[in-house]
Amino acid sequence: MEFSEHIKTANVEDVVLRRPFHPPTQGTLCVTGHHLLFSNRDGDSSRLVLLLLRNIDAIEKSVENLLGYSSLFSSTGQSQRFDISVTPCVPSGSSGTITLKCKDLCVLQLDIPGMEECLNIARSIEHLSSLDIVSDMYPFFYRPLTLSLQDQWGLSSPEQNYAQMEELDRWRLSHVNKDYSVCPSYPPAVIVPHSIDDETLVKVAKFRQGGRFPVLCYYHRKNGMVIMRSSQPLTGANRKRCREDELLLQAVIDGSGLGYIIDTRSNQQAQQARMTGGGFESKSSYSCWKRLHRQLERGKVLQESLIKLVEACGDHSHSVDRWLSKLENSKWLSHVHTALATAGLLAECVERDGHSVLVHGSEGTDTTLLVSSLAQLILDPNTRTLAGFLGLLEREWLLAGHPFQQRCAHSAYSHARLRLEAPVFVLLLDCVWQLARQFPLAMGFSEPLLLRLAMEVYASDYGTFLCNSDQERCAAGVKERTHCLFQFLLKPSERERYSNPLYEPTELAIWPSVQPQSLQLWRGLFLRWTQHAVHLEKAQEELRNLVIECRGAS
Repeated sequence: MEFSEHIKTANVEDVVLRRPFHPPTQGTLCVTGHHLLFSNRDGDSSRLVLLLLRNIDAIEKSVENLLGYSSLFSSTGQSQRFDISVTPCVPSGSSGTITLKCKDLCVLQLDIPGMEECLNIARSIEHLSSLDIVSDMYPFFYRPLTLSLQDQWGLSSPEQNYAQMEELDRWRLSHVNKDYSVCPSYPPAVIVPHSIDDETLVKVAKFRQGGRFPVLCYYHRKNGMVIMRSSQPLTGANRKRCREDELLLQAVIDGSGLGYIIDTRSNQQAQQARMTGGGFESKSSYSCWKRLHRQLERGKVLQESLIKLVEACGDHSHSVDRWLSKLENSKWLSHVHTALATAGLLAECVERDGHSVLVHGSEGTDTTLLVSSLAQLILDPNTRTLAGFLGLLEREWLLAGHPFQQRCAHSAYSHARLRLEAPVFVLLLDCVWQLARQFPLAMGFSEPLLLRLAMEVYASDYGTFLCNSDQERCAAGVKERTHCLFQFLLKPSERERYSNPLYEPTELAIWPSVQPQSLQLWRGLFLRWTQHAVHLEKAQEELRNLVIECRGAS
């Protein structure tokens, strides 16, 4: 792609930049294929502002001529007075303002002399911030001197995860999906019961939505119980059965008596799914499995919740009571509560009751991964280290087929009509922050890591969160032509920045409280561009330095 065809005005002088925590600054604005660059007039390179265009969620334009006549434009590039696709007659002295609302929730304002220049810049941003072709995105062009494309991609593989298991006689590593033909959203290798052959897996895949047959995602060393995940069975209105599916689930419990199925839909939703070909595991066909329904919202409901939350956090015009009311109406903390409560239930079934669990919703690519990941954090101390947590994200989100490109196409500011966007991964990070706040010594990583991930998932220099599945990343050459974020975060210089200085490993499970008073707004993320966030960041840095000094003295 020739990026230059979308750039009619590449440089503009005497632009005024307004951004949080800084006074208005005058300088030169430059548009490139992937970035906006703003350099201060005095030429101080330390004051260069670099904004990845992919980070821009919405654009608002306002132009004004000599007579004070002004027009406002939405991010679709239209005004009630004229369409910016037709360049109007521009009187001398006209100016314009572009407000950039970013996916990391930062809001920037550019005051640009010259209405034509303002509109050209806006058009360029609109085109270049919404590239659809993966190979045109910045990670394919990012070449830092400290990294090499020859570096290892990823942290582990299914083969390595399998080798770390005990009771290998009960489980095996299957390569039935080596060409992604059985399940496009699964990795090439998965862990399944040893007694279930690949021919059976193929039949089970045809009975599960999207081919997502039950696979092992966690083995509990204390008692040998496991967490499995899948998509919904395709029982349909006629209550179809699949003997191979029933055989696979029977092999999972293998004499342990009883297993639990946690369905992340309400019972009513599961019943309604039968009318469109989906369904659930009936008691008559799966007599050794007890089904529990815990409704977790996803899709449009979750995206609109985020939009309302960000709107409330950015509204400073109301009283505290009104602000709290808007915060409650967003229902975001209700989603946090439900996710943690369901994960706690799953962990309790495994740890305290001693039963294996299968978790699924509909597709098995959103709330299923959310609940299974949080349950593993509760149970497994290895996932609470910095490397272990990143490995969990790689295993349970990247390899397990969470559609990042679809879910993170827009954040909270976009005016575009909602399609497949949903902040499920941001909800996960919020839940992890709640865990870390309740157990400040149990996590080997710190809040800055969670904030970094919340930013990178929407716009990144790295290829880690590109595409919707491992198959798509392989087809696009992501692993050969881009750098891995997780490998970068584990470099010594970065590891120190994102490690928790208070970390004290424990082998115990950490059971979160989900009482209303125990869950708080994640101020570090949702109020990060307010003065409160600055004070919080300074306090965290002072705490880190103090801990380092104390440990050095001892």
